[in-house]
Amino acid sequence: MSVGQGVAALFAAAGLLVTGAPVAQAATDTTVTTTDSPASPGGETDTPALVTDLHDEVSATASAADAARGHLKAKKSRYHIEDTSARNLTSLGTVSQGGKETVRLQQKYKGVTVLGGEYVVRMTKKDGKRTVTGTSGNYFTALKLDTVTPKVSEKTAIERAVASVGSQLGGGLLKVPAKGEKPGGGSPLTGTAAGVTILPQGAGVLTRHITVTGVSPADGSPVKQEVYVDAASGFPLMQYSGIQTFGATDTATGATDQAAAAATGDSTAAADQLVVKGTGTRYNGRQTEVNLYKDTKGVYQMIDYSKRDAATPYSGPMISTYDARGREVASASGVWPTGVKTFSSATPDLGADYTDSGAVDAHWAAGKVYDYYKNHFGRDSLDGKDGYINSLVGVVSNGQPYNNAFWDGTKMVYGQGGGDYRTFSADADVVGHEMTHGVVENTANLVYAGQSGAMNEALADYFGNAIDLEANNISMDDPDASLLGEDLCTTLSPRECALRDLNDGATTSKNFVGVTYRGDNGGVHLNSTIFSGALWDMREDLGGELADRIVYRALSAYMTPLDGFTEGRAAVIAAAQELSVTKAQLKIVKRSFDAHGIVPGWEKALGVDTDTILSRVNTAGTAVGAGGGKYVVSNSNADGSEPYSVWLGNTSGKGTPQLVSENNGEYNVYPDTDGKTVVWADYGTTSIAIKARAVSGGVTKTIGGSGGEVSGLAVDGNLVTYTTTDYTTGVVHVAYINLKTGASGLVDPGIPYISTALPSVDDGKIAYAKLYPGTDGYKVGVEVFDTVAGTKTLMPVADSTVGVGQTALTDDGVFWIEDGDGTDTGQAAVRRADPDGSNPVTVVPESGDGSLYAYSLTASDDAVTVATLPPATDWSNDTLPKLYQVAPDGTGGVQRVSCNRGDQVYAAADDGLRVLWLDGTTGYTNLVKRDRPAGQC
Repeated sequence: MSVGQGVAALFAAAGLLVTGAPVAQAATDTTVTTTDSPASPGGETDTPALVTDLHDEVSATASAADAARGHLKAKKSRYHIEDTSARNLTSLGTVSQGGKETVRLQQKYKGVTVLGGEYVVRMTKKDGKRTVTGTSGNYFTALKLDTVTPKVSEKTAIERAVASVGSQLGGGLLKVPAKGEKPGGGSPLTGTAAGVTILPQGAGVLTRHITVTGVSPADGSPVKQEVYVDAASGFPLMQYSGIQTFGATDTATGATDQAAAAATGDSTAAADQLVVKGTGTRYNGRQTEVNLYKDTKGVYQMIDYSKRDAATPYSGPMISTYDARGREVASASGVWPTGVKTFSSATPDLGADYTDSGAVDAHWAAGKVYDYYKNHFGRDSLDGKDGYINSLVGVVSNGQPYNNAFWDGTKMVYGQGGGDYRTFSADADVVGHEMTHGVVENTANLVYAGQSGAMNEALADYFGNAIDLEANNISMDDPDASLLGEDLCTTLSPRECALRDLNDGATTSKNFVGVTYRGDNGGVHLNSTIFSGALWDMREDLGGELADRIVYRALSAYMTPLDGFTEGRAAVIAAAQELSVTKAQLKIVKRSFDAHGIVPGWEKALGVDTDTILSRVNTAGTAVGAGGGKYVVSNSNADGSEPYSVWLGNTSGKGTPQLVSENNGEYNVYPDTDGKTVVWADYGTTSIAIKARAVSGGVTKTIGGSGGEVSGLAVDGNLVTYTTTDYTTGVVHVAYINLKTGASGLVDPGIPYISTALPSVDDGKIAYAKLYPGTDGYKVGVEVFDTVAGTKTLMPVADSTVGVGQTALTDDGVFWIEDGDGTDTGQAAVRRADPDGSNPVTVVPESGDGSLYAYSLTASDDAVTVATLPPATDWSNDTLPKLYQVAPDGTGGVQRVSCNRGDQVYAAADDGLRVLWLDGTTGYTNLVKRDRPAGQC
């Protein structure tokens, strides 16, 4: 039996789409095992992904977890789990309700957690007997690691994780720092070790899990990136955001202390005396009752104790709504802002300020969400254990409105709206959406990336909308019933305002977008309505009560962290069958998924307009190099578990690729070639070596090295250049090596208040972006260093320029990206000049007709290829990285290189108009090319 396609989907989104995931054939609607005969073996596991219709009696006196493990041990021929001890299968908890027990077990290998290795055992307990009815999930039987002791130190892993996140979020430009700051200036990001984790690729990859938090260096937005650093070499293999935005709950110390003080304020009070009925007006003008707490000073606080049992008034769930107006969103993400307090009032009648702030809506809706899960499913709060529910309302970003909301793993955070948007707690479906993320985290815990992340979003949308309709007495027949966020706006109509529509008709064949973690965490919003649309269709046809029960059962008892669309379909169908739906109703469930293209093997139907050079390139975070008719790219083995090696081939696609680097157990990345020489970086446990080898063959030489992060390698003739990061200062420097003379150094040379980056090389010259002190503050520019003449020349960049980006050197001159106006549009110009600074030309304007959201570029003597990255105000195919091509002098305007749907990244120009890049359209990472632009799409 195969591990599901969702496992592949997760790794298929990692930094570009890492496809070396443990996966074989997709599950079908009939993927069940009901006998002791061996399950069909999958590509990387022998453990079945879904088993239903079992009637296996197990111990009724043992704990549920022990009984579940005993079943797996007794049925070894079915599950193929060698070690079913508590050390190898750790209990994540048991949910018991209505005679049913659901046990979740976490796979560990030699005591180390396996990412996504979670197996579920479903049982019934009645009349003194306990019976297993089914199992599901991912257990990886192919793991075989010699050691689970990391070679890379925790300190090195943190340094490299922080540098990797900073590079990914940096926005592609070297920017002028804020007034009073210096280059580097202390990183706005910090890393915390979160233990050792095994990535279930092939025989397994041991990693150090690092959580990087702080503020994005590009736009000041909150950051919480989960980074997995290879424990043998220190290369950051995978990263994704842990912030689950709109567009078991641990409580912060401040919240816990305040709750304790409130609960013990009157030790003789009865439960109903803790609850004061207040009134407030919601954004929509409706007056509503809200539950408040009157403290010993006579102040009414937005704390709701009404969900507690009358017999135990001082323990149980508590809903608190905090005043975070004016607090920076970065201070509220993953941490508790210092000094923040609940909204409070001198009277129980809450005035206009509580309406306008979004406090009334947030507090009222949080209670409605709690009631929905309690009344329909018997669920005790988000964590199922009566955990506290905390909401922060009114955060801002850099002092400006923050038009978003998110669940950060402990609480809900709602942004202060701006423009036509109200505060993001104004719509009950937003509140329901964010709180459902907490339910998902404490049930299936779907990893918030790729297809599993899109399912996470889809379930949050589905239940958020269901809760909204119930709380506001809206019928499913209402034409706006499928909209999310439709009530957030002050003037726009619901359809104009809505952020998503569950009836948008999205399908896998027409709308699925292959995207990296850099964009929307691998498509968690972009692709979510494909899955949520199927669920909503089912709700429209079956009715809310039955559909909600089916979906909740699938979430709480069948789904596991790495499930994708195909596994999600199977889970919902199995849950429907468990709930004894009729044949006609089951047909509706299957038809709903069919209508959205969620059928076994759907990934094979995605088309492209490019030539595939290498399919399923199993790498993340490393680029492509090309020149002189040759390409170089890092690749791994079929399952992605092998450290990356550098491969060389012909850009025409003819011939067989050749292995260039050593298979030395280290990660060989960032390769480049000029058609004669190949260079790359070799990640070691304490340092990074720069290596080179002739295209024609011969000995691989170590030509240099760095103790800091390395990126952006480029080679032409005898000259090699790259960027290195000083971990202690955060400053980046451009380095160079002469292959013939052995001369090397920094172009700065290493001055701490000067940064240089984004280099290119041609004919003995190096071009690079430069940040340096001027007479009235820091300036950015582009400089050309002639290594033969020993001269440096600044290009004509205006003093008002706020950022410069990637450079390219060709026979036509120097090209670079330039952000001259400092606006937040994200658009940037492409400029050109001769190497001596003369004859400047605007190739692509910064604004107006023909302008682009220029992010990076690459060039040949015949064309400049520009990679764009529009600001993601809304997630769509148009906001993903795309490639455009333009003549070196800008004549003729820009043309799309390819009309492929999905990510187009790491472009490398060869001769003529030919361009190669890593493309994510199919849901896998493919090295592709086009010999001429596609034109207009």
